[in-house]
Amino acid sequence: MTSSKWFAAIALASVGAVAAALVSQHVYGMEPCPWCVLQRLIFVAIAIVAAIGVVWRSRAGRWTIGLGTMVLADAGIAAALWQHFVAAKSDSCNLTLADRIVGGLKLDSLLPDVFSPRASCADAAVDLLGVPYEFWSLALYLLISLAAVMVLLRSRA
Repeated sequence: MTSSKWFAAIALASVGAVAAALVSQHVYGMEPCPWCVLQRLIFVAIAIVAAIGVVWRSRAGRWTIGLGTMVLADAGIAAALWQHFVAAKSDSCNLTLADRIVGGLKLDSLLPDVFSPRASCADAAVDLLGVPYEFWSLALYLLISLAAVMVLLRSRA
């Protein structure tokens, strides 16, 4: 598969993850916490970077976009793990790193239906098909990171 196809798949998967989160929130009433919202933001950033990778086909482009995608995916992995092992055990997640990033970017006021945290981390700790919701994000972040590594390795050759 070409790097453009890898990046297109990554962008589509990331947009799909945000769409699934929005359906979960607005259709099924699963309100997001700050860490959930931060993960949405990371998926949006990955989608934008990967979309650039679809058209920037030079070797430098593949390397830059591949590395950027991998770093963002790894940040998503860290956010999902932090949400599960630390934030979900806390009664409040106000003024955490996630809350400060989303609030600092003013995304919660610009696009409140997408980026406004509406639940505490403990309240947002829910399962989907018996698996903690953040582990679904974690799995997708891992796949995206691996796909980015594949692009980087193939660009080396």
